[in-house]
Amino acid sequence: MNDEFAPQPSHAPQSAPAPQSAPAPQSAPAPQPAPAPQPAQAPRSRSISPRLVRAMDTAATVHDGQVRKGSGIPYVAHLFGVMHIASTVTDDEDVLIAALLHDALEDVPDRYPEAAMRRDFGDRGTDIVVGVTKDASLGSWQDRADAYLRHLEHDAPDESVLVSACDKLHNLTSILADHANLGDGLWTRFNSGKERQQWWYAAIAGVVARRLPHFPLNDEFTRLVAELQRI
Repeated sequence: MNDEFAPQPSHAPQSAPAPQSAPAPQSAPAPQPAPAPQPAQAPRSRSISPRLVRAMDTAATVHDGQVRKGSGIPYVAHLFGVMHIASTVTDDEDVLIAALLHDALEDVPDRYPEAAMRRDFGDRGTDIVVGVTKDASLGSWQDRADAYLRHLEHDAPDESVLVSACDKLHNLTSILADHANLGDGLWTRFNSGKERQQWWYAAIAGVVARRLPHFPLNDEFTRLVAELQRI
């Protein structure tokens, strides 16, 4: 017989183990009191300096009587909107002042010339405004736009690029909101027409992305430009 398959000797039967007593039930842990609610954190307040207040007053004064194209909204609303956007990304007071005054040298130089701005707000803030001012000596819209883009790309200080971005973000928001109400009739407001406006904002967004790659609103800028291209 093959030993591999030979019957193995049986083992003596083992006595069954003694039954174990059931463990005593554990008492449930006492409920813990809920943490006391924490008071809501108050938003951090940002003081407005007398210098910034003076810039607000100046913007309202020198643009008095001007309105946004086709809407009748006082132009100063745009200036305050640009300053607000800038204030979400910087506390630099010169930048906020330049945001308020960014159109003064281009639109109302007779009311508020560069020398007056330098006297009132200093060279740094004024230089930021100069960096976003189109060259009025150029004859056509396209020539002015091309020169502006070259300057913004290669020569303007970073602070001017930031103000330009905030300006165009506010413009884009307004254009898209107005188009939702007016449709393509909106484009009659612009001498340059729809296609060149689409090109213009895409070109500015490209410059901003290259000059300020860490600008917190680059994604929003790209999104708004894409929305403009679709309408």
